[in-house]
Amino acid sequence: MSSCIAADASLSSAKPAWRAVYALALGVFGLIVAEFLPASLLTPMASSLGVSEGMAGQAVTATALVALVTGLLIATATRNIDRRWVLMFFSVLQIVSSLMVAFADSLAFLLLGRLLLGIAIGGFWAMSTATAMRLVPAAHVPKALAIIFSAVSVATVVAAPLGSYLGELIGWRNVFILCAIPSLLALLWQLWVLPSMRPESVGTFSTLFRVLRRPGMLGGMLATILIFSGHFAFFTYLRPFLETVAQASIEGVSLILLGFGVANFIGTSVASYLLSRSLRLTLALVPLMMSVLALLMVTFGHLTVLAGLLVALWGFAFGLVPVAWSTWLATTVPG
Repeated sequence: MSSCIAADASLSSAKPAWRAVYALALGVFGLIVAEFLPASLLTPMASSLGVSEGMAGQAVTATALVALVTGLLIATATRNIDRRWVLMFFSVLQIVSSLMVAFADSLAFLLLGRLLLGIAIGGFWAMSTATAMRLVPAAHVPKALAIIFSAVSVATVVAAPLGSYLGELIGWRNVFILCAIPSLLALLWQLWVLPSMRPESVGTFSTLFRVLRRPGMLGGMLATILIFSGHFAFFTYLRPFLETVAQASIEGVSLILLGFGVANFIGTSVASYLLSRSLRLTLALVPLMMSVLALLMVTFGHLTVLAGLLVALWGFAFGLVPVAWSTWLATTVPG
């Protein structure tokens, strides 16, 4: 992904376009909220659609897989399209996705909506950083990126617990309707403030394949896929586990999910410090820590308080993963 970012970034704007940066941040917020909602609403979603929780959980899996593929291919696939329109298209996809999920009468239709969200998430992540670098002068790039990633942190903290709580009050379908509002606002804001951005020179698909053939690249990508797959398998079915094994109430589930979000934010915040000490050690210890936590959860998950603590520790560990992965990718594929 960093190669796509590097290829798509140009000389920064002479005057910082902060309104455009905040519009991007709002778009990212809407996407992350939509991504995390099914995990907090899995039980009522499965019941309403008449499918098992395992089948309903594929809503998260489908999104993650499509996002991964889209993130790798989007810069090349849209190399002749104005970035302004591409970014707004992702906001449109999120709105359509949320409404499709809200009105889904079958699992197949719901999964189709989530596939659209996967395209939006993967594409937005692959392009938003490069776009921010074109909206502000070089000296302001760290601040612009901090604004965008702060939206991710806020969404991570509030999405799951708020979704679980509101789902009990107004129903899961109405929660997804509400989820479309941030992206609708982001779309209108982006239409107003995003400047036209001519696509820069982007590598072809053959360039991508050459990068994947570099020593250690495929192994690293496989490890990354396994870590993210393990996380989504854990997090997707967390609510049913807490309700059936830990016997947690809906209030307890919401509180545990809030603990996950806060711990995830802390993990992301300290990631740069840990990675500066030892990137290799951090990359090795994080998946080991997550494996141990998963085993402890299976063994002692019936103890509600301990389960909440383990979930928080998992959130902290996973908070390190995106930063560590991006750092590894940047060092493996410099420039």
